[in-house]
Amino acid sequence: MTTDPTGDTMERTLRAGADTGTAPAASKRTRAAAPPGATPRLRRRPHTPLNPRPSIPLTLLTGLVLAYTLLPLAWLVINATKNQEDLLDSFGLWFGKDFQLWDNISRTLTYDDGAFVRWTLNTLLYVAAGAGGATLLAVLGGYALAAYEFPGRRAVFAVVIGAVAVPGTALAVPTFLMFSGMGLANTPWAVIIPSLVSPFGLYLMWVFTAEAVPAELLEAARIDGAGELRIFFKVALPLLMPGTVTVLLFAMVATWNNYFLPLIMIKDPDWYPLTLGLNAWSAQARTAGGEPVFDLIITGSLLTIAPIVALFLLLQRYWQSGLAAGSVKE
Repeated sequence: MTTDPTGDTMERTLRAGADTGTAPAASKRTRAAAPPGATPRLRRRPHTPLNPRPSIPLTLLTGLVLAYTLLPLAWLVINATKNQEDLLDSFGLWFGKDFQLWDNISRTLTYDDGAFVRWTLNTLLYVAAGAGGATLLAVLGGYALAAYEFPGRRAVFAVVIGAVAVPGTALAVPTFLMFSGMGLANTPWAVIIPSLVSPFGLYLMWVFTAEAVPAELLEAARIDGAGELRIFFKVALPLLMPGTVTVLLFAMVATWNNYFLPLIMIKDPDWYPLTLGLNAWSAQARTAGGEPVFDLIITGSLLTIAPIVALFLLLQRYWQSGLAAGSVKE
């Protein structure tokens, strides 16, 4: 009979483990193994501040906020597909008998000799000149305040913070009187020039520049012989791109949705932005004897918000990183 030395060694090892009260690791794994066909149990990670326990009330509250945000948009999209009769007779959150979206868009663009197209071009002019200029001034001013030391820097900071706290409606009457005295009322300049001032954009670029552009990098560029303009355009500006896009988006949305400033400055319908134009159609529809064009108003509102939604979706990776500027202290 042949004796297996390996088997004898394993038997002595198991016997020694039984005598000392300790079993080999292989034996423990064998006893701890799950029975055949059993589903392995996953270990849960402990709840920490970085991995908090799910909160049911907070989840429900977030769902309510999401529904509150998306419900008006859904109502707008659904009702833009209805004609005037279905708009008044059907349920607001469901489609009508006929799908009239493309016909409504065509009528909106051609109604009143193409007034909607003219208002859209006016709005694009105000956004390009006002929001673009406000972003440029905010980037230049924020970079200068963060990168250079000069007398009165703290006073400028106090003025910027104070300007952020002042509501625009408080300055509406003085602004109108000033532009009226200069002969610029009822002109596009009365909307463009006030839009160039963006205290929040300046403050945001100030903070973002201080975090995104190290002083050592600027000093190294100066030592290499680069001028200040070259340092700004070649070194600082690429690093400031997330903050710049964030400020541009905020300025564009503010100018695109601006209603009160054009209301007091513009009296000529040929210079109306979209906000004033749609309000004029709404007033016409509510006037006795006026033509009801509520279907065109709703379709025009959908066309008005579509570019802003698309812009936010396309540039979200830039403005999200820009909003996080200064949130982490190194």
